[in-house]
Amino acid sequence: MPTEATVPSTEPTHADEKLAQLFRAVTIAHPKMLVAKRRLMEFLSDAPRNSVIFVLGPTGVGKSTLRTKVESEIKSTVAEELQTDCGRLPVVSLEAEAPDTGIFSWRDHFKRLLEAMREPLIEYKLDRRGRPWACGKLPPQCECGPRASGADYRYSVEQAIRYRRPAAVFIDEAQHLSKMNSGRRLVDQLDVIKSIANHTATPHVLIGTYDLLAFRNLSGQLSRRSLTIHLGRYRTDQPGDAAVFVNVVRSFGAHLPLQCQDEFTKEWEFLYERSIGCVGILKDWLVQALSMMLRRGGQYLERRDLEVTALSVNQCEKILAECIEGEMQIEESEESRMYLRVRLGLEGRGAERSATPTGVAEHVRHAHGRNRRPGQRLPVRDPIGREAVSHGA
Repeated sequence: MPTEATVPSTEPTHADEKLAQLFRAVTIAHPKMLVAKRRLMEFLSDAPRNSVIFVLGPTGVGKSTLRTKVESEIKSTVAEELQTDCGRLPVVSLEAEAPDTGIFSWRDHFKRLLEAMREPLIEYKLDRRGRPWACGKLPPQCECGPRASGADYRYSVEQAIRYRRPAAVFIDEAQHLSKMNSGRRLVDQLDVIKSIANHTATPHVLIGTYDLLAFRNLSGQLSRRSLTIHLGRYRTDQPGDAAVFVNVVRSFGAHLPLQCQDEFTKEWEFLYERSIGCVGILKDWLVQALSMMLRRGGQYLERRDLEVTALSVNQCEKILAECIEGEMQIEESEESRMYLRVRLGLEGRGAERSATPTGVAEHVRHAHGRNRRPGQRLPVRDPIGREAVSHGA
């Protein structure tokens, strides 16, 4: 009588689940993360209290991990003060919601901010005139429902931040703020953040991808009050980055079940190729590879586990294109610096033609009154009154 073939169980054991859970909790304090963390802490300590701080970087570089580490350090710093001041919050942190309608909702954002601050009875606050939003009754007696507008929610947010006195307001995935209708401008979106930061004297930290670059220089006033931290990827064309990435791979390998640590480290080029040098992408990839190894009942992480769970070449190409475009926008070239000096009058006029970017020299010449159209007069003061009569005589 034939016997049924037995299929090996792929259910992870308790030990497997514990191993996976421990690796998910691993974070590597690599140099770019440490520099970004130190700069952000310095900005929060020394910058004006109404500043808007941009934390930019490619997807999967570790921006959310940076936010978590900074929040943890702030909480440790004010832990003793919180023992005697129970009404204070160390930080306020939330993720900007991606709108399902394609238009970012400030009303929903303000409501979620109040929830993040654990405000009670959010739907039954008082408006600016001290009147209740609804009929003043609590549920279930209230049947009219809340009638709060976005302005009412904003006023409650400002009041809550004033009384809760957080060190900063963190908004992750802040690029979602750019989702708006065609009649609204980007500068209007960021003016809301700037105004709240000004009214509450609380710095706001906007964390997101390179799409946030569209917000950074919308106006001179905003540029003056804005600070930027770039958390970039590791690039093999930058001195020392390849060696640091190898060390990151080695550090992750120390927390993985490997047959040979040296063999895993030798795979660094493949790991770099499919992570684009982003530590966050690498970490997520290794988590999936570890899960694959546990499902097949393996004891050691192998190359085949990495290949099955790696991003495809097309996916990597897309991420790399976005990285390169963002890096080109955020890096200051010598050409752009020279153009600024020419416009400020710090460089000789002869250097203008060679120093300014292509197509910009024409703009500079017009700004200084050259190349006027035919028939266009020089800017002179015409005589008036008696002077004009005598001049005509």
